Amino acid sequence: MKDIDTLHWVGGVEGTLWMIDQTLLPGEFREIECPDVETVWEAIKMLRVRGAPAIGVAAAYGVCVGLQKHAGDEPAAFFQRLEEVTSYLASSRPTAVNLFWAIDRMKRLAETMNDGRPAAEVFARLLDEAKAIHEEDQQMCRAIGRHGAELLGDGQGVLTHCNAGGLATSDYGTALAVFFAAAEAGKKIHVYADETRPLLQGARLTAWELMQRGIEVTVICDSMAPVVMREGRIGAVVVGADRIAANGDVANKIGTYGVALAAAAHNVPFYVAAPSSTFDLSLPSGADIPIEERDPAEITHGFGCQTAPDNVQVYNPAFDVTPAKLIKALICERGVIDPISTEHIAEVIGGAQ
Repeated sequence: MKDIDTLHWVGGVEGTLWMIDQTLLPGEFREIECPDVETVWEAIKMLRVRGAPAIGVAAAYGVCVGLQKHAGDEPAAFFQRLEEVTSYLASSRPTAVNLFWAIDRMKRLAETMNDGRPAAEVFARLLDEAKAIHEEDQQMCRAIGRHGAELLGDGQGVLTHCNAGGLATSDYGTALAVFFAAAEAGKKIHVYADETRPLLQGARLTAWELMQRGIEVTVICDSMAPVVMREGRIGAVVVGADRIAANGDVANKIGTYGVALAAAAHNVPFYVAAPSSTFDLSLPSGADIPIEERDPAEITHGFGCQTAPDNVQVYNPAFDVTPAKLIKALICERGVIDPISTEHIAEVIGGAQ
């Protein structure tokens, strides 16, 4: 199978950002053009592009999209527009730290060039930086896969929650990269994919990706995970992350915490795979991670079908936090972090940020 291009820039400084509209999968594969920053913001907000690494890459390109028509402005006006665009993009989603990491990286680069040089020169350099962020994410995903594959045994059943594959990154995935790399190394694995309520990223996206690559996959309801573990079908759990605090607490799609508790109860190792850009060492623990709450209609009228009474109260956090004590190891492009501690994470990740 051809590698999935979750998003890509077509052309040079006058080019365009394109991305897969993931809200349509698996029924329809469609790429959408993002001609302005409002389209990029909407794509991030509405989960047309999702997954922390992919959101970061989209945000970097989104800065370029928002500045493209201003490349001929005077420097002062160009940098004023930069502030507007970055603040706007940062308001799209609060939990995935890669969004803010990418925006800050673009802003830092621009500030080093805020010395009166032509805006067109700054813009061209920012586009190069966005492409560099894209390429780095691809390389990090491959490295995560190589490190994580060594933790899986041949013939093993593995469970994952939500989608942390190529669709959640710019190439190969994080959690799914571990499965892809294991398969490429000749290991036969059977993946159990939680459907991942309420938006079914596991059933719609993870299962689709695995089937595209010829990896055996079984979709289960979220509530079935403990039973499947008790039946001995699961030898390991591998999930992605949207933000990892300095102590190793992990924010990931809602339901991850419950999977981790079930894994601990059944002595199944629970792994988290994420690039260094997903670690937020400024936050001491998961208690400091902001958790996004989404539209109640995602639960009461999922995919256009009403499944709850009118006017019922709804609580719809998009993420939960899994404490580090439930995680066997963190897998990043620099290697496997085990044991997990604030000191060990700082030693491995500190120089990468």
